[in-house]
Amino acid sequence: MKRKLCLVVAVGASLATPALTEVAPSEVYFAEGKVETSLTGMQGDAANGVKVMTTAGLGNCVACHTIAALPDVQFPGDIAPPLDGVADRWTEAELRGIVANAKMTFEGSFMPAFYKTEGFIRPGGGYTGKAPEGDLPPILTGQEIEDVVAFLLTLKE
Repeated sequence: MKRKLCLVVAVGASLATPALTEVAPSEVYFAEGKVETSLTGMQGDAANGVKVMTTAGLGNCVACHTIAALPDVQFPGDIAPPLDGVADRWTEAELRGIVANAKMTFEGSFMPAFYKTEGFIRPGGGYTGKAPEGDLPPILTGQEIEDVVAFLLTLKE
């Protein structure tokens, strides 16, 4: 009985290990807007990146950007630059930095910081008392950022 329990604990601990390698949002190092290393130590999955970019509860990048490679997206936005050919204009490190927190590259950007947990201005607490206390969770996980970057790297002219 004790051996089975130990095995279950060991397997459970090994499954949790990849999550331990994710860089916390507050620990991400931006060098002139670039994030040189993976946030998870793992490659991104471009197919999952499409899901993140087209799902309203996740990144929903298509709410603001058009992407010719995704012609079936309904009602793509046009208030941000088209993402066609983005891999020819930006390096992987630059794309990772932009997706994680575009304000580190473009100070006045209205693009949300997808991998940020602190420093938000939330006036709701002062007016309604309903603003959340403390740090907020990031909009996307480190792996979802890597997945989006993997898809963006496929968008060449």
